[in-house]
Amino acid sequence: MRFTFIDSMIDPSFYEPLAIAAEEAGYDSFGIPDSLCYPEVSDSSYPYTADGNREFLDDKPFIEPFSLIPYLAAVTEKLRFTTFVVKLPMRHPVVVAKQAASVAVLSDNRFGFGIGLSPWPEDFRVVDVPWEKRGRRFDEQIDIVRGLTRGGYFSYAGEIYQLESVKLCPVPTRPIPLLIGGHSKAALRRAARVGDGWMHAGSGGGEDLGQLLAELGKLRAEYGRAKEPFEVHAISLDAYTPDGIKRMQDMGISDAIVGFRNSYSMEQDTQSLEQKLTALRGYAESVIAKVR
Repeated sequence: MRFTFIDSMIDPSFYEPLAIAAEEAGYDSFGIPDSLCYPEVSDSSYPYTADGNREFLDDKPFIEPFSLIPYLAAVTEKLRFTTFVVKLPMRHPVVVAKQAASVAVLSDNRFGFGIGLSPWPEDFRVVDVPWEKRGRRFDEQIDIVRGLTRGGYFSYAGEIYQLESVKLCPVPTRPIPLLIGGHSKAALRRAARVGDGWMHAGSGGGEDLGQLLAELGKLRAEYGRAKEPFEVHAISLDAYTPDGIKRMQDMGISDAIVGFRNSYSMEQDTQSLEQKLTALRGYAESVIAKVR
């Protein structure tokens, strides 16, 4: 089992000391959230809270992932950085491929690219991208990002994107893992069909993790990929005890995502840096050290 520390919507100055402490304490990965902007007027709901309320995001700080990861990679040596998740369809895939390749190169392959769809039409409107055919757009973007970041000339002729033969330089020495987020049937099918892994966003919307994993396993078998390497990143209360970690391992989960406060709170984060460091280190001593 690998362990990912995540604490989102926090004082940006906390990220550097938290990343350094996470590496020193034995965490494997550091989760990086993504959000472009917050609309003043919206009737959209959030799929990962029980009541669909998204107001917990209002006036909360998010640092752009492709800016934050190289900054944190420069002060660490082993820690991996995993986006959780970048809303890919609102971005142009060639630009994203360049950003992802650069981050992977600068971090010496310490980058897991968690990607997903935004559930909100406002996100698409603000960047002038159609909401319609967003799933098809996402599929083509995955093809393009993967093709360009693996090196050599690459061209593409899709329904939405047409790309003449081009190549990026530099590209990382290992393929960038593309980790698909989302709980919908379409998201699970996409992860099973083309993903290098799947990212679970918690069960605030009522989904059962075991049922999601069973469906994902069934779909991977249908696509003939059951025996291929595949990462499963999950949020679970089981992650907070050694016995629970064993249960997660038995379910086929490779990465436990842990945090130590309620990120869905409407209030601003009031934890001090010292409180965060104490919680981070305490978990490493009580759980990580006991399962390794």
